[in-house]
Amino acid sequence: MSFAARDFANAAIVAAAVARASRQLRPPPNLKPSQWAEQNVKIPVGNAIPGLIRFDNAPYQREPLDLTADPSCHQITLQWGAQVGKTLLALCAQGYRIGQNPTSQIMMQPSQGDLQTWLETKFNPLIDANEDLRSTIAKPRGRDGINNQRMKSYPGGFIMFSWAGSPKTMRGRSAPFIVCDEVDGYDRTAEGHPVSLLWQRAATFEDDKKLITISTPTIKGVSFIENAFEQGDQRRFHVACPHCGTHQPLKWAGVKWDRDEAGEDLPLTARYVCQAHDPETGEVTCGRAWSDGERVAAIRNAEKMGAGWKAAKPFRGHASFHLSELYSCFRKLSSIVQSFLEKKAANDLQTFVNVSLAETWEEHGDQNDASELMARAEEYAAPVPQGGAVLTAGIDMQEDRLEVETVAWGLGEESWSIDYKVLWGDPLRDEVWEDLDDYLSQTFLHQSGAQLGISAAALDTGGNSGYTQAAYEYVRKRRGHRLFAVKGGGNWGSPVVSSPSRKRSGRRARKVDLFTVGSNEAKLIVMRRFALTTTGPGYCHFPRDRDPEWFDQATAERLVVKHIKGVPYREWYQTRPRNEALDCRVYAYAALKIINPDIPAAVRRLGVLEPPRDDIPDEPENTARPKRMPPRPSTAPKNPPEEPNAAEPQSKPKRSARSRPRRRISGWVNGWG
Repeated sequence: MSFAARDFANAAIVAAAVARASRQLRPPPNLKPSQWAEQNVKIPVGNAIPGLIRFDNAPYQREPLDLTADPSCHQITLQWGAQVGKTLLALCAQGYRIGQNPTSQIMMQPSQGDLQTWLETKFNPLIDANEDLRSTIAKPRGRDGINNQRMKSYPGGFIMFSWAGSPKTMRGRSAPFIVCDEVDGYDRTAEGHPVSLLWQRAATFEDDKKLITISTPTIKGVSFIENAFEQGDQRRFHVACPHCGTHQPLKWAGVKWDRDEAGEDLPLTARYVCQAHDPETGEVTCGRAWSDGERVAAIRNAEKMGAGWKAAKPFRGHASFHLSELYSCFRKLSSIVQSFLEKKAANDLQTFVNVSLAETWEEHGDQNDASELMARAEEYAAPVPQGGAVLTAGIDMQEDRLEVETVAWGLGEESWSIDYKVLWGDPLRDEVWEDLDDYLSQTFLHQSGAQLGISAAALDTGGNSGYTQAAYEYVRKRRGHRLFAVKGGGNWGSPVVSSPSRKRSGRRARKVDLFTVGSNEAKLIVMRRFALTTTGPGYCHFPRDRDPEWFDQATAERLVVKHIKGVPYREWYQTRPRNEALDCRVYAYAALKIINPDIPAAVRRLGVLEPPRDDIPDEPENTARPKRMPPRPSTAPKNPPEEPNAAEPQSKPKRSARSRPRRRISGWVNGWG
């Protein structure tokens, strides 16, 4: 019995099925990653230019992307700024290893939160927008592979996700293709640097292994990405001047703008000026200004003009690339200049240097000098000068005393050191805590005539267990007073104040909220602000009657760089025995960040923006004159060290601590006592 094709009603369907199956037997076309991306990668809706990716808008992405498939290149470093597509480049490389050249790979982010954000806002939307990639990756809860928050599998490989803060997510994992994003945000673990750990685990893949490290830089001398860039061949993207044709990288020094007659900056006049010069004499040979359109055209046509990426060192398997925001075809120079001016006004130039220019910040936090701070001390017109609107206190606990600084905060967190007190006594006994009650319940005369109470206080709970428990007990009994228990901790990059944890002050006692202060970052902020010499946001004012010892304590630490197993790390080094003044300032700042007050509203209530009132004398009546700190009580040695001076604010008359009755004092939330 013979069968003919016509005997089958579904012959066309069978033929189509055979054709589809035969296509699967064909080898994939030999495409570079950039060519594959332009044919397959669709940018999700919601981005600046959705649809199929076009590298004509960012030609500088082609070369590093294509190197991810070059067998002669084993390591790629991207020291790139914002708005230049470094994340998209990595996604294209990962997509190529899923859809075109299946390879097992690992993706690492600084933290679990960063990884979750990257998955939800970058990786998953890109996969969802690309049907071929979506159909290649295993279905969630399917039987043909794995698809969860830790791993996604596909024919020929998988992509695993990990974060730098968890050695468990790195242990036992290896893959030939590794992408490490924002590496300057990684903290060293007990086992070593996360990037080094992953790279070591890829050693078994030999010639097939490839490491891509991406980040904006941070601090000079400790920046991982800058160190990696310098170890590579140091490529910079050159463009041709539209007027003289000279090839040159875009530099911030070439960005110019005008000022009006009053000296105000005019960012809308921003333009780029050709940096072509004679290499021997340094004389500028062109100096013509480029418009934004000419700058964008120079970037897009760079490779056609024979410019593009140029290396400073020979290539030996490690290609490193530097790129700033000046190369973004989606950013106007006027916007970049405006960002610079805003960061400068907020005393936050590091963010601009790191994120926009992709350069490391040279840290000056270790250069504060006590004599320079003393030279800036000033005579206050009132215990709380006109600019201060919110008071916070920082309390440092020692075994024989409590030290307290009260700080007034104004617009832009400009600050005035109002008072500094040493309360002598054993924190294991009640007397010194009662003295602290009296101190925190007092009010300070503002230059406007108002009486200001302390809005919040942060108490250091560090020390041995007995003193820590005493501090917990003191805070627990004063719930609702905006008195916060704090302890120093946290790594670089930690917030100034983290969410509180619950600590119990006794078996049956109610738990205490304990806030962790990111001491490294907080001290860096304080030291930078101490170094400011122009009044305005962040500037720190000091009273002229402050004891010189206070300035020595406030500058008692400096920032140093140490190398552990060849990896640089920053840490604060104490240069003198006592640093309580610095700690108190850090805690006062932490108290401010915890309550996050509406300082502009407080300023308006006090009329701080109005001219100082003539009826407020320089030394208000009923306000005690500044005097030396009180002597230590009889339980102390006969000659205790002298402590810094403090202005004695208006307060209730002192009585003996032993005979002082318990009482409620209004004026600070629910009152003290």
